[in-house]
Amino acid sequence: MASIGQSALPPDQLSFEAALRELEAIVAKLEQGDVDLEDSIALYERGQVLKAHCEQKLKSAESRLEKIVLGPNGPEGVQPVNAA
Repeated sequence: MASIGQSALPPDQLSFEAALRELEAIVAKLEQGDVDLEDSIALYERGQVLKAHCEQKLKSAESRLEKIVLGPNGPEGVQPVNAA
């Protein structure tokens, strides 16, 4: 799989930004359509793992932001991070 341009690091050792860059590279490679079937499957599987890793990092960041915004006085008048 290293020949397809994937990182040798497990996703849990990647920063959000590094995982996202790798995921974007995988999507671009798959969109080109010049990858054989086995490599396409391996890329797709790696992409799914990277996607889950990125989602987990984002949820963690949202949770940390909510704690910062709530402060010591609780949730009075505070909207969740994802509120529009």
